[in-house]
Amino acid sequence: MAKILIIDDERAIRNTLREILEYEDYVVEDIDNGIDGLELIRKNDYDLVLCDIKMNRMDGMEVLTEGLNIRPDLPFIMISGHGTVETAVEASKKGAFDFISKPPDLNRLLITVRNALDRGSLVTEAKVLKRRVSKVRPILGESQAILKIKETIDRVAPTDARVLVTGANGSGKELVARWLHEKSNRSNAPLIEVNCAAIPSELIESELFGHEKGSFTSAIKQRIGKFESANGGTLFLDEIGDMSPSTQAKVLRALQENKITRVGGEKEIEVDVRVVAATNKDLLKEIEAGNFRMDLYHRLSVILIHVPPLTDRKDDIGLITQSFLDEICNDYGMPVKKISDAALEALKALPWTGNIRELRNMVERLIILSDKTITDGDVRAFANPSSPAVVTAGAPAPQTDFDQFTNFQEYKDFAEREYIKFKLEKNNWNVSKTADDIDIQRSHLYSKIEKFGLKRGE
Repeated sequence: MAKILIIDDERAIRNTLREILEYEDYVVEDIDNGIDGLELIRKNDYDLVLCDIKMNRMDGMEVLTEGLNIRPDLPFIMISGHGTVETAVEASKKGAFDFISKPPDLNRLLITVRNALDRGSLVTEAKVLKRRVSKVRPILGESQAILKIKETIDRVAPTDARVLVTGANGSGKELVARWLHEKSNRSNAPLIEVNCAAIPSELIESELFGHEKGSFTSAIKQRIGKFESANGGTLFLDEIGDMSPSTQAKVLRALQENKITRVGGEKEIEVDVRVVAATNKDLLKEIEAGNFRMDLYHRLSVILIHVPPLTDRKDDIGLITQSFLDEICNDYGMPVKKISDAALEALKALPWTGNIRELRNMVERLIILSDKTITDGDVRAFANPSSPAVVTAGAPAPQTDFDQFTNFQEYKDFAEREYIKFKLEKNNWNVSKTADDIDIQRSHLYSKIEKFGLKRGE
């Protein structure tokens, strides 16, 4: 349901606009001056602003300019009883969606409001899609380790030096590889990624070097390998510690001579490829165990970049969490939820075995299951069951038996039922107050009560 703010110093106009818009099922707030209006824009998430131009204390054009500085994508419809073509043009130049003269024509007003809201939705969707298809996301963090990684990337990326990225699963090794490519002189050429652990050993050579028609039973046509596909660009070999010894020998030769031979072929093909490799294994131990070639290790590790686990840079958790909150809430088309300082401290106390990937999943779960503001209680209640949460002193540990749930939907329904039951009991089963407290419609809450079979005094 769209939320609209009216800023106008004439009470009659505010009342008229409110009546019209509320009849159309919009949520409406109004204020009589621009200064307080800007404060409301800072604090709340509005989908549209209707703003008078001639007002006391602050001119509507100033409100428009400052409002767009606060929320660049917020649509403004300017209204004035002294409308001229020049005024309308000036408002448009400053970023207003449209201009309406007083007294407003009902049909024109509603059509303009609908169009402005549609445009706002399209802008949001475009941002989400743009981010989803964007080449690379930022490396988030201000810890010393992350600053060192960013500095190393800036130094190394413009060269053709091979880089070995190490770190635990989910720590962000792939992101480092993407930035090395993005900041290199090869950024206009392809970045080809190969997960060496995900390809069966008997197919990895064909995947990397390609094959000729008839070279083996299922080779019904010639295939270009990843080395050739990445020619002129970057080849990212992820989980290289899982590569078979025979493939390691061929990769070593390709790195030494910048030439490859397709499986079943005899012709040598020159390739110009920068190789970035990544692994979650200790390759020196793998060398001692005879699982990895020392000469290949030295070829790959001209530059070593180690991505620390999340538990080693807990000060970055707040920044990363806020970024995930913004991203996920925008994906879901909902206002960005707030998170309390206590909740951030509770997140920092968790043993992040899954690193950044686990943190993102946790934030998404909190967004789905929590109220407007995520609290430390939410973090303790919805912490990843695979990793026992560290509970702060004096707080009761959750007693939920997670083994009883066969899937996440079952757990979500359980948590939702317990949460609604708790809120109803807290408000002495006042449904209206509870609905307002948890920010859902009363009819929706009644449906939930019926769905979960909740009864007073049970």
